[in-house]
Amino acid sequence: MSSIPLRRKLAVLPFVLLPLGAAAACGGENTTTDCGVNACTVTFDRGVEASASILGVKAELVEVKGQLVTLKIAGQTVTVPAGEAEQSEGFDVSVQSVTQDQVVVKISGGGEGGEGG
Repeated sequence: MSSIPLRRKLAVLPFVLLPLGAAAACGGENTTTDCGVNACTVTFDRGVEASASILGVKAELVEVKGQLVTLKIAGQTVTVPAGEAEQSEGFDVSVQSVTQDQVVVKISGGGEGGEGG
């Protein structure tokens, strides 16, 4: 009967490792990411190709013109003014800041039922 505790331990193991896998799934090239369960803040370096894999999709910085930031989220291009938010492919995309060196964007996915306030 000692195999029952072992089975329980093995059944729990994937749930223990899940947060580690979720954290590892958030990252990119020429970016810094800070991801939670349903949102990521991505700091893109400007002047280089910058992309991140977040929330199961690829987010890329395409272009910055003044305070207008063009991103590609899950293959869909979206332009967002600094300090504002837009939707793209079911994600809320808000540009938090634009500097000479970096662009900080918050991307949150919440499914289709998340409208309202």
